[in-house]
Amino acid sequence: MKTLYAGFLLLLCLALGPASAQDLLTRRTGEEIQVKVLEITPAEIKYRRTDNPDGPLISVWRTDVFMIRYANGTKDVYDQYGRPVAAPAAPAVPAVPRAAGTGSSTPPAPGAVPTLSATAPDDILLDEAIHLDGPRIGFTVLTGGVIDKARESLPDLNPFLTQFGWQFESRLFRLPNGVSAVAEFVPLVGGLEQGKFIPSISGILGIRGPKGFEFGLGPNVTPLGANLVLAVGTSFRSNGINFPVNLAVVPGHDGARISLMFGFNARRR
Repeated sequence: MKTLYAGFLLLLCLALGPASAQDLLTRRTGEEIQVKVLEITPAEIKYRRTDNPDGPLISVWRTDVFMIRYANGTKDVYDQYGRPVAAPAAPAVPAVPRAAGTGSSTPPAPGAVPTLSATAPDDILLDEAIHLDGPRIGFTVLTGGVIDKARESLPDLNPFLTQFGWQFESRLFRLPNGVSAVAEFVPLVGGLEQGKFIPSISGILGIRGPKGFEFGLGPNVTPLGANLVLAVGTSFRSNGINFPVNLAVVPGHDGARISLMFGFNARRR
């Protein structure tokens, strides 16, 4: 009987062991996810969900994660910049004199979350290459002066044009606070609904905030000539897919071209 009972306990431990070997990831939104953490980089945390262990590898920004509690009972806590917060209190450190005008000479309290200043040594650039290429569809409206000039070559052109194309995007760098710089190359074809083929090419340098709002400017070239394009927009994210929405204006002496574009993309390295 004792042998049978010991065997039963052994089988029970083997059955429960793998199921309990999981990590708990807590996002800054308060959401808790049962995961298996596979890799932690300076910018991201990569994991698979324990309810889908053979599913896709998921990546989240470290700045979006509050804490990871590992299966062995240990945990990592991250501040708003994605930096680990030391758990044990450090011994008291004597004040270090500083030159006048450089700030307080009192060191931060042990265990306190550090704040990022303009001259902080860890205010580094995260230059991991990220590409967000994807299709674009939308429309362009030509104002009076622009449509008059365009009709010199295309007499029956309608001022409302559909647009189809592709956006090639690369992230140049990303700061710890989530602000990033991007470079975009956007070739489009307009007027297909009217039986026309009107190409345009835009090159845009922009800034994107941590919540997806972005703005940028750059050159725009069409058969009507070369101009400067100004663009603003934002992105909505769902299930790892980004859905950007952008408004672009190309001003000129004869008027303006106003475009509203939609699309989708997924991150790739």
